Amino acid sequence: MELKPQTISHGFKITACEELPEIDGQAIVGVHEESGAKLLYLKNDDVNKSFAIGFKTPPADDTGVFHILEHSVLCGSRKFPVKEPFVDLLKGSMQTFLNAMTFSDKTLYPVASTNDRDLRNLMDVYLDAVFHPRIYNKRAIFEQEGWHYEIETTGAVAADSEATVPEDEQVKLVYNGVVFNEMKGALSDANSVLFDELQAALFPDTPYAFESGGTPSSIPTLTYEQFLDEHRRHYRTDNSYIILYGNLDIDEALAFIDEEYLVPVAAEQREADAARIAQGLEPLRPRELNKQAPLRSCGIVRPMDTAPENACAGAAFVLGDAGERTKCMAVSILISALFGSNESPCKRYLLDNGAATDVSAFIGDASLQPFAIVQFNMPSEQTAAQPEAAVADAVAHVLDAGLDHALVEAALSHTEFRMREHEMDIADGVVYSMNSLASWLYDDDAPIDYIRYEKEFEELRASLDSDYFERLARDVFIDNDHVASVNVVPTPGQPDNDIEERLALLASELTAQDCQRISDETDMLRALQEAPDSPEDIATLPRLSISDLDEAPVEPPYGLDPDAPATCVRHDVQTHGITYTYRFFDAGNIPFDELPYLAVLSMLLGKLDTTHRTAAEIDTLAQGKLGNMSFYTSVMEPPSSSQDPKTLLVVSASALSDNVAWAATLPRDIMLETNYSNTDKILDVLQQRKIGMEQMFASYGHASAITRLQSYYSKAAVVRQQLEGIDFYRFLCNLIENYDEVRDEIPAHLESLAGRIFGDNVCTFGFAGSDEDRARFWESDPVTHCEIEAGEPMTIPQPTVRNEAFIVPSDVCYAAAGWNVSSPERPYSGIWAVAGRVLSFDYLWNEVRVKGGAYGVGYSMSRLGNSRFYSYRDPHLDETLERFAAASDWLASFDPSQEDMEGYIVATVATLDAPVKPRMRISQQLSDFFHEMTPEKRLAIRSEAIQATVPKLRALSDELAETVSHGARCVFGNREIIESAKTPFDVIELIG
Repeated sequence: MELKPQTISHGFKITACEELPEIDGQAIVGVHEESGAKLLYLKNDDVNKSFAIGFKTPPADDTGVFHILEHSVLCGSRKFPVKEPFVDLLKGSMQTFLNAMTFSDKTLYPVASTNDRDLRNLMDVYLDAVFHPRIYNKRAIFEQEGWHYEIETTGAVAADSEATVPEDEQVKLVYNGVVFNEMKGALSDANSVLFDELQAALFPDTPYAFESGGTPSSIPTLTYEQFLDEHRRHYRTDNSYIILYGNLDIDEALAFIDEEYLVPVAAEQREADAARIAQGLEPLRPRELNKQAPLRSCGIVRPMDTAPENACAGAAFVLGDAGERTKCMAVSILISALFGSNESPCKRYLLDNGAATDVSAFIGDASLQPFAIVQFNMPSEQTAAQPEAAVADAVAHVLDAGLDHALVEAALSHTEFRMREHEMDIADGVVYSMNSLASWLYDDDAPIDYIRYEKEFEELRASLDSDYFERLARDVFIDNDHVASVNVVPTPGQPDNDIEERLALLASELTAQDCQRISDETDMLRALQEAPDSPEDIATLPRLSISDLDEAPVEPPYGLDPDAPATCVRHDVQTHGITYTYRFFDAGNIPFDELPYLAVLSMLLGKLDTTHRTAAEIDTLAQGKLGNMSFYTSVMEPPSSSQDPKTLLVVSASALSDNVAWAATLPRDIMLETNYSNTDKILDVLQQRKIGMEQMFASYGHASAITRLQSYYSKAAVVRQQLEGIDFYRFLCNLIENYDEVRDEIPAHLESLAGRIFGDNVCTFGFAGSDEDRARFWESDPVTHCEIEAGEPMTIPQPTVRNEAFIVPSDVCYAAAGWNVSSPERPYSGIWAVAGRVLSFDYLWNEVRVKGGAYGVGYSMSRLGNSRFYSYRDPHLDETLERFAAASDWLASFDPSQEDMEGYIVATVATLDAPVKPRMRISQQLSDFFHEMTPEKRLAIRSEAIQATVPKLRALSDELAETVSHGARCVFGNREIIESAKTPFDVIELIG
């Protein structure tokens, strides 16, 4: 049946159909008449199809109830009564995306797959999860995912004693729970705290005043009964938004959703409403969103227990409402033009005036009243006190001098390029699901406003010939009557919440019976977590078998271009009119001690004047003519331990066909003509990078821990430490601290280094695009016409085994342990890919996340033998490391059912076969080229994964034991957790 307006299909009345060129398809909108569920079907030919269901969930407090619900409903349901169907799907599904998200006013459950049967299975599990979760008869789910008490004592007390526990017993009461620990980590970030405070100040009389994820001090005030009530109130069919995407059988999908869920669930909800009315109660209805009347809420000071370097301040400006899509897009473009880089006029003005070490700006448009934020990192005293005045002053200065429309046009072109390229690194349908709710949640007639952009770009280009952007800048940043500003003031060592005091007070009042009760409840929770699902419950889960796997996708070919005037890897990838270019310069002749300056060089290219252009002109050209231009370092690990790694400086650029010549010439001119004499601007870049690294250590410490860990045994990682790790950070700190002493030496050093890098004889190109674009690229003369003299090869120090713990401003920890276990006798096999999934989503998930309360945990083995464990936002340390060490014994006795084993294989192969976007495919092929990887080797790995067996997995346990036997461990995190750990560490104060 063709879906047309006013037709009815499986209970869905279609209300609108329109062509949507932005997705190369059509948007079909409808409503399920019996249940009230709203429908958006984005129809196109994408085989990576998706389903999502969302709910409007405005919070009424900071307890994070909707965040806890997001986690909890995926812990078993009526139809699938296993403990964690979400994890079971990760283990055994062909999903290309599987997750859930809590936003400030909505919760979304999206899934994606290239397999029709698999998508149907995913829909079934997710729909049953949101409408029939086990939370009503499994209180332990709330305690596990939300919060619960745990108790620690140093002595035994008679369980029948009603007296309070003596002081010398040192009872310590703690909170634990996955969301509680996640938010402890998230709100250790000063930037996150600033955002929350600004949003609360802008909208004090609305649900946006609350932290939807929950604050650590408020999460433990949430009761189980409140938790259930919020589910009953908001997880209703008439409060739901269903989004389907891609090349799927829409008739079958709608029939399934209608018959299996919407009709019966709506009937159950009507019965529940009638029962409440019979009791004299109002039916539970979703909380509504309300607009905030304009106000000025400025000068707010928020103390925070964090390092002084994390000081920040910001001003927020309401733009209007979500229905003003063109205005929101225009403000986003204006922000990019005014604040997008160090050379953008407002940011340059503020940096030159010493307003802050760094300035950034962005728009929050997924809310009822979108707003813009301008943020200052390490602000001056005056800026911190009045950030809104600093912003207004900067914008007024630019407007008085005359807004450069060429700059705005460049920002518009760059925004348009990125939207057309649509390289989001996740399934397109998932992105469109999120985008749709940015308007649909507030207007039933606007499901695709934030997916469309063609008409908006046309209008905005026409506006360039008027004073539209000048008026917009003044309205938003100067004359706005709805503004807030906040100053986050670090107060190291002075906690800004009452959690510890509250727990200490509660502990002091505990009787021995109380202690025993809490211990018993904890033991009961642990027993439930450890108890296996029954065979009958497991049998309810939909399963795929190896026979459901398709043939391996055919990779587009690539190889050296014999007709190119320079060494060039050519990619035969469909790029949809975009050209991608790369230059890889071999830096193997640069002395090891100079590597940090190589990183600095890559940071500065494109940000300084050149012989013929100012930095501002370069910025405008890059924005207007190119989709991307970047300079960065890369280290290619050799396939053999007897070889040294290859250190590269990479220059990449992408452009539409009309601008291919710019992709050839602009990066070339920057490489050859950059003037390094402006040491003030160089200092700006160095300080901004330092701030960025410190934020990374505190918020994503697992990534830093893994790269540091590898430097204990890998020469390639030793090089990476010099370029982007702890060693580079220390270099950066020292350089900034002594900048006045070395300032005059830096230009010559950088110029000399550039002269030893940019030579045609050490360069390999990468090119993807049409034959016509290829011809234009080489006709534009992208080469440097320089030759580099061969020098002494880099001498890389031998790695040294370490056991380091870096203290950073965070309430949680990030731990990593590992080693390189490869050898000629035991080369990498695709069996390891299966083992990584088994360990991550079975043993580690249950031991470290479910029982330990960490937000994330995993294990991976690289093709080159790097075997590593990690944990993320983890409240524990000793226990986690002990579980890493015990993993080999667990794997040695691994005994899954045949169905489970097939599921692991299917999920692993589906990951290997997942669709890859053009830019990512090109990047992967270039990495393969330098690593001597071939499509044939990848097929062999896939075949080995398919042929994995339980005995083959168990046989990996010895290598897994070796992973931790060398004692190589690295931790980033909280001082108290690290210093109280029994595991001996070399403890290092990293920041400050």
